[in-house]
Amino acid sequence: MNSHEKLLLENRAWASIQLERDPDYFNRLEHVQTPEFLWIGCSDSRVPANEITNTQPGEIFVHRNIANVVDHTDLNMMSVVQYAVEVLKVKHVIVCGHYGCGGVKAAMGNSSFGLIDNWLRNIKDTYWANRNELDWMTDPAARADRLTELNVIHGVQNLVKTSIIQNTWKNAQRPVLHGWVYRLSDGILHDLCKIEPGSNIEKIYRFE
Repeated sequence: MNSHEKLLLENRAWASIQLERDPDYFNRLEHVQTPEFLWIGCSDSRVPANEITNTQPGEIFVHRNIANVVDHTDLNMMSVVQYAVEVLKVKHVIVCGHYGCGGVKAAMGNSSFGLIDNWLRNIKDTYWANRNELDWMTDPAARADRLTELNVIHGVQNLVKTSIIQNTWKNAQRPVLHGWVYRLSDGILHDLCKIEPGSNIEKIYRFE
């Protein structure tokens, strides 16, 4: 049996189990999507949003990319943010990174990987902006962990700078923006930062 065929079989087994537990399970999912959370996470297969938060399908709206970068030029991500905030009316937006991120480690080096170099430039820029702190760290693993945290914090700050978030803040006291980081070695999420609706925005980034 090919590996992809195993996935199809596992899907049927999973669907059968769900129906045994709750005959109305798929009917509810088909007609309702009312998540309170938008999750912007890393594409890493070891960090599935629903599993590590012990939530069910329909509870978290998810966008993932390499190294959970929040870039205002990424129309895919910005479309997800707009839909989640304006249509689904989520109450919280979470940017979640993870220690041991391959994208962060790649951004710290000087090797070229092709097209992804352009994407990793976002993380290199974050390193450069915080070089006075990072260059003093002699332990490469600790430096990578700190850049992982700074990348998350920078992503949350970038959300504040968008007209999508600012316009919603004007009309509703939501969403709250969160920066979290996940540790693969113990499965625990750590809270790095939180920005409440109506928080101060630097004038140059402020939309009137």
